[in-house]
Amino acid sequence: MAISMYQASAPQFAKMLNNLLVILQKGEEFAASKGMDEKELVESRLIADMFPLSKQVQIACDQVKNGMARLAGIEPPKYDDQETTLAQLRERVTKTLLFLQSIQPEQIDGTEEKKIEFSIQTYHFEFVGAQYLLTWLIPNFYFHVTTTYDILRHHGVAIGKTDFLGG
Repeated sequence: MAISMYQASAPQFAKMLNNLLVILQKGEEFAASKGMDEKELVESRLIADMFPLSKQVQIACDQVKNGMARLAGIEPPKYDDQETTLAQLRERVTKTLLFLQSIQPEQIDGTEEKKIEFSIQTYHFEFVGAQYLLTWLIPNFYFHVTTTYDILRHHGVAIGKTDFLGG
């Protein structure tokens, strides 16, 4: 049985974004229960040369919205990267989920050979659709979701593998 580009991406992105909502909510509850300024979590990094939690969530969302838009051949929504609270980060995840839900399978399926080109700072990338999805989009998305989980877990938020994988 072959799996389509849409089946390989959208349902899993949606599941993990929903799990990310739960993880961020638990982070928010943890900060409140400890009397902690949640800014400590939002600005926290695993190590100095890594992005803070806020940027990890932003990039995870950007991978989904920009990546699916590139494959679908549509303009992605623009977000300002101004989130400073866990609630604002959850709002960003929710907006990303809503955008993802607007993408139809026929917009993604059949894009295996579609040329995908983009630049990030001074780096220029060129892929074909399947390569882009499997070697760039999915791994980057999981990296940033996992790093968000790791930052919260490192601070003592009571989350576990079940929260990461969902039910």
